[in-house]
Amino acid sequence: MKGSLLIVDDEPDILLVMSANLKKEGYEVETAEDGIAALKKLEGRDFDAIIVDHQMPRLTGMEFLRQFLGEQHSGRSRPDIPVIVVTAYGTIEMAVKAMKDGAYSYLTKPIQYEDLSLQVKNAVERRRLSQEIENLRHEVEERYQFGNILGRNPKMQEIFQLIRTVAETDATVLIQGESGTGKELIARAIHYNSRRRDRPFVVVSCSALPETLLESELFGHEKGSFTGAIRQRIGRFEMADGGTVFLDEIGEIAMPVQMKLLRVLQEREIERVGGNQAVKVDVRVLAATHKDLHRAMNERLFREDLFYRLNVVPVKLPPLRERLDDVPLLAGHFLKKYSEKNRKQVMSISSQAFSALTRYSYPGNVRELENIIERAVIMEKGDMLNRLDLKSAGKFDTPLFPESDIQPFRKTKTRVVEQFEKEYFSQLLRMYSGNMSKAALHAGINIKNFHEKMARYGLKKEEFK
Repeated sequence: MKGSLLIVDDEPDILLVMSANLKKEGYEVETAEDGIAALKKLEGRDFDAIIVDHQMPRLTGMEFLRQFLGEQHSGRSRPDIPVIVVTAYGTIEMAVKAMKDGAYSYLTKPIQYEDLSLQVKNAVERRRLSQEIENLRHEVEERYQFGNILGRNPKMQEIFQLIRTVAETDATVLIQGESGTGKELIARAIHYNSRRRDRPFVVVSCSALPETLLESELFGHEKGSFTGAIRQRIGRFEMADGGTVFLDEIGEIAMPVQMKLLRVLQEREIERVGGNQAVKVDVRVLAATHKDLHRAMNERLFREDLFYRLNVVPVKLPPLRERLDDVPLLAGHFLKKYSEKNRKQVMSISSQAFSALTRYSYPGNVRELENIIERAVIMEKGDMLNRLDLKSAGKFDTPLFPESDIQPFRKTKTRVVEQFEKEYFSQLLRMYSGNMSKAALHAGINIKNFHEKMARYGLKKEEFK
């Protein structure tokens, strides 16, 4: 079915012909002989579009439109249903007025059915797009409300209270924590619970771009400002006007860009690369880093004045190993999420698997726990998780070198180093879902050496996606 339509006209012949044509095209069609009957039908159901004649007894098309739109914007609101007004040649002015009053479009009599078909098609598509946007907005707001950021641990409860308070303000927030602790999730929760929730939330990954590209990405550039700048480009701060910019891994930006960022925070204005005109921007800045910025300041890698501009409200996320009491809660949440996503009936986690989960140190934090549960759900054949890809779990009580397996020093050292390297690079690839560039950057080695390590230990990026 293409969509559902309500046709309102006091002439039975017109209702019959229009209904027949539109049903033939695949639409579900209901009819009403006047505006009052149409409003009653709308009390019981929604339609994807309404076609209403202007000249009708009891309630004209304009009066119907006013009452219907009044209902839509009252407590009985539904995502806007487009209304097409049908008018005679002599009353086109009324149709134009109807559009100003909220109608989607108008048709003139005698109706050309090619025009009718096109108008209805466009109206139904608009209605469905409106519904999708509305559903997405509700989904985003629900996903990032504070109640969905899980944590019973006292440290997390303190953080929840802090971000509830700071969300209501425009204060700049610096979120610090190890990779995988949920820094972006916290930033989104702050934005979607603020007065800026209906404006853009723009994410900039500062570690993913070199200095020259990052500057253009943040502030935009003018045409001809450098080789390849064939047109003016709007930067992320201008895109986010009225909303929030989230600067992820702020500790990675170079000194020249830090100076420009400081100006944004002080003056609330930017200057495009190659430009000489200041552009005012109304943005809230949220920043995150896994680095120790105090150490970076001591090493003169991060500006002290920028740090204090960013650190108006500090939020420090604890690593998962410091709140292992949250593991059962998080594991249960991820189990439900990925069972539904993969259409499986995995209902519980075995006591043995739970024991392993609560003894693991989680170098990749919550992100790693989520990946562990997702993989386990995908691989599980029954209704209970029994097997986990958790190579380090369960080894805390066993000696590193069993007496029966002690080898000469050099041989033992080589074996331990190889075990460490294989596990280290495996963990990095899990953290970044097989993205070798990000994993190599995190490790601080060049991509060529990273490829060599992967080849040496038989690691394939596809296994970690």
